[in-house]
Amino acid sequence: MAEVGLSKPVTLKADLAAFCGAKTLPRTAITQKLWDYIKANKLQATKENGKAEGAGKFIVADAKLLKLFNNTKVKSKSTGKVTDFTGLKEGQTISMLQLASVVGANIE
Repeated sequence: MAEVGLSKPVTLKADLAAFCGAKTLPRTAITQKLWDYIKANKLQATKENGKAEGAGKFIVADAKLLKLFNNTKVKSKSTGKVTDFTGLKEGQTISMLQLASVVGANIE
């Protein structure tokens, strides 16, 4: 049976391939590698806009993640909303829900 959906291997663009150490991976494995890195480097914000509520839902961009985040400019097929992190700076945050957009922008 062929792998489908999120478990189907995809081709990674150069920056993501360097980050993950592989040229092809399923989206689930890519997301797991990102989360492992985020947690190991304590890159979940402890406060967002000065408040602690929901702060863990935000990811702080460090130099390594910034390469991936800055490649992200995608338009939602369902809403038409554009997610654009091309101008994001080190230390700024994105929502954990936006991580899927980052993955999508960094695969072929």
